[in-house]
Amino acid sequence: MSTRHVKRAFKYRFYPTHEQAAELARTFGCVRKVYNLALAARTQAWTLRQDRVNYNATSAMLTAWKKTEELAYLNEVSSVPLQQALRHLQAAFTAFWDKRARYPRFKSRKKSRKSAEYTTSAFRFRDGELTLAKMSDPLDIVWSRSLPEAARPSTVTVSQDAAGRWFVSLLCEDPSVMPLPEAGDAVGVDAGLEHLLTLSTGEKIANPRHERRDRERLAKAQRELARKAKGEGANRAKARRRVARIHARIADRRRDHLHKLTTRLVRENQTIVIEDLTVRNMVKNRKLARAISDAAWSDFRSMLEYKAAWYGREVIAVDRWFPSSKLCSACGTLQKRMPLNVRTWACECGATHDRDVNAAKNLLAAGRAVTACGAGVRPQRESSRTGRSAAKQETRGATRGLLCLRAREDVNSAAPGRVRR
Repeated sequence: MSTRHVKRAFKYRFYPTHEQAAELARTFGCVRKVYNLALAARTQAWTLRQDRVNYNATSAMLTAWKKTEELAYLNEVSSVPLQQALRHLQAAFTAFWDKRARYPRFKSRKKSRKSAEYTTSAFRFRDGELTLAKMSDPLDIVWSRSLPEAARPSTVTVSQDAAGRWFVSLLCEDPSVMPLPEAGDAVGVDAGLEHLLTLSTGEKIANPRHERRDRERLAKAQRELARKAKGEGANRAKARRRVARIHARIADRRRDHLHKLTTRLVRENQTIVIEDLTVRNMVKNRKLARAISDAAWSDFRSMLEYKAAWYGREVIAVDRWFPSSKLCSACGTLQKRMPLNVRTWACECGATHDRDVNAAKNLLAAGRAVTACGAGVRPQRESSRTGRSAAKQETRGATRGLLCLRAREDVNSAAPGRVRR
């Protein structure tokens, strides 16, 4: 019986020839056109006839479109990326029906991501060379890291970012990804702006503030772009790419830092407790939106979750309404107010707390309450059937579970001859 390995995407930069760049540009345009046509057809069918059009119906539509004179150019590119665009649209509608995403939107020629996905029938990978359909020469790929031994890519995705850089992503099984030896450590992680992360151990990880380091260069490039005449001129396109390159530099540094940080946390801890932050609502604060976006808390959580799934770790998300900052981690007293400008405070029990360290300790204790008392500290996105706010119920459950956990610890410490868990 063969072991099923984790499928992992390996992304590389490549430099296409003029012919390859032209072919890929045509493919990107056709993919966008097919996606928009299928979305319009499905929207119209539902609006006029209350009829749900599935992937099979849009695939038949694609065959008919190719036979028309107006859309005959769709035959000039590989058919696989066009079919994959229809599958992506089907996945977008599935996410919408499951209330996990908004209604699918049309792809824009200027703003949407330029990409095309090829399956095994549309590319050839031999001896470290990748050749796509409709191309005679392999891509000039910079192999910055080696693929797994005897790797067989199942999907290849080619993309071009706003800075004009070309990337190819190969999806293949990685046998090196397997559960790590079990670690007994657990850590609570409090996200912030002054410090990017604060751990329950007391360690504070500095916020690199990648955007601030390049803010002057970015502002200058944006001013130069604003001076260019509107339209499709070469000078404006050149200025736009200059701005995009600065944004790409910031994003690359941020992504690299988060990857190193999340990998370290997953390797060192068995359980990681974080807070379920609503970043979408938090960035509406005009004074903090830039700093919150630069911190990339959502990217941190997504990286942490998929790496934990890879290596057999557990990530617990405590509800956003849990009062981690206002709760004394020593005695459990809940403070009435805790303004953001208060970074250090003293409790009536005599304990003096660093705001962020105290919050991380409370998050860790609330996460432990999940297994100790079965308290519900995981976030619930929708309101419950009882009619009461699910967020408030989660807060009560988390606080109750934390008190239950502390009660057990007190009993274990008071009872002679008993081992404290």
